[in-house]
Amino acid sequence: MGNTSSSNKKIASNAAFLYIRMIFIMGVSLYTSRIILNVLGVDDFGIYQVVGGLVALITALNGALSNGTSRFLTYEIGKGGSAMQRTFSTALSIHIGLAIIAIILSETIGLWFVYHKLQIAPERLSAAVWAYHFSILTVVISIIQVPYSAMVIAHEKMNAYAGIGIFEVVSKLAIVFLLKAFSCDYLILYAIFIAIVGLSCLGIYISYCSRKFQGTKYDFSIDRKIFRSIASFSSWNILSSFSIALNNQGTTIITNMFFGPAVVAARAISIQVNMAAMQFANNFRAAFHPQIVKRYAMDDYDSSQKLLLVSTKYSFYLMYIIGLPLIFLINPILKLWLGIVPEYTAVFVQLIIIQSLFSIFDISFYTALYAKGELKESVIISSVIGFIRFPVVYICFKHGASPLALSYAGIITEIILGVFVKPYLIHKNVNYPIKAIINVFTDCFKVCAISLPLPILFFYFSKNTLTDYFLVGAISIATVFLTIWFVGIDRSIRRQIIQFAITKIKHQ
Repeated sequence: MGNTSSSNKKIASNAAFLYIRMIFIMGVSLYTSRIILNVLGVDDFGIYQVVGGLVALITALNGALSNGTSRFLTYEIGKGGSAMQRTFSTALSIHIGLAIIAIILSETIGLWFVYHKLQIAPERLSAAVWAYHFSILTVVISIIQVPYSAMVIAHEKMNAYAGIGIFEVVSKLAIVFLLKAFSCDYLILYAIFIAIVGLSCLGIYISYCSRKFQGTKYDFSIDRKIFRSIASFSSWNILSSFSIALNNQGTTIITNMFFGPAVVAARAISIQVNMAAMQFANNFRAAFHPQIVKRYAMDDYDSSQKLLLVSTKYSFYLMYIIGLPLIFLINPILKLWLGIVPEYTAVFVQLIIIQSLFSIFDISFYTALYAKGELKESVIISSVIGFIRFPVVYICFKHGASPLALSYAGIITEIILGVFVKPYLIHKNVNYPIKAIINVFTDCFKVCAISLPLPILFFYFSKNTLTDYFLVGAISIATVFLTIWFVGIDRSIRRQIIQFAITKIKHQ
């Protein structure tokens, strides 16, 4: 009982640090985007996104290894940490090897693609190539950083994780203002500064981990047994990582090929808005994630299961609270935020938010498979769907479809994975009761069905005035909050919240 109480307090503390990090980073990042879009211009902003996307596509393997590294470090702590030094050194050696491979591929195949396949104005090609070189450096740094950031998260030191994240985003804001102090090409200079920030964050992570944690001294060795375990675990993630990269960075590239940098910029902005909104759900889930894995490692399956289902439901609520007002008010928000609003941006944002609501289930349920190490079926199915999605989008573009085809394909994919595939797999492979899973969906969809009509009605009759925008936003938020409180939350939880509030008021 004492351990559970301690764990819950840890979750609450971690959640608090993550939300402080999120609010600060979200505010500064959104402001930074406005400034950088105005400094670089729509086309150069789009060019930077597409060359960065090309490097990320080449280094797709990093996603698989990152998951494996994080899982084994967290699992090792749950077991007592006797093999931490060997696990960390092996993981870091793997990532250094991947970084070397990334450099070779990016400077050969990737560079050829930049010169011959991307849609870039001839007068901006030289600047794009230089930005590409420094993007490679940035990605290589991020690859090497993975074991260190995974170590911080595995130890649940979310205060440090939050602090480094805040430093990174403040540094990127400072970059924007520094650009205007120089007279050289802004696109090249921006890429250089971003690489310097990445290098600084890596240095901070290395310094912090070496001072705070046992087992983070790199000894240039690879434990073959641990290597095989990480490789075996990650092998099933490799397909998934390539599939994800193909449908994120890959679609960015083909969007550039068919529609040019301006539409890429619109898509990039929509992704950034969505990521800001998703942070509310992601940080909430991140606070639970280590405990879900650790409790499973300690054979406390029932507690791990309950924790995951609860975190899934409330992650959805958090995303919905933010997402619904954004869908209704995205046009005035974009105009106020950016000034310059590339075509398709608003619709991209609305559709990607809908996609993200379904992805909550996909990502959350995956944690159960991740904790047990049962990834084979999930990865195969997800990858097959992803590999089908990419050529379908390409064919649609080839036959004259609008860029929005990309978003519709994303929504369909997440519905299939989040509502059908992952629930079936966690029931089959991790023994989650089907009734408990259905209850999560029922509560979430019930909240949506009850809360939607009133905001839609007010939005339909609004006249695009400031007062109407405020009214629609207020009604959306109020309706969702009230629906979640009376319909989406269990009666026992409501009583606990009320009792907690009463206790706090009495103490004051």
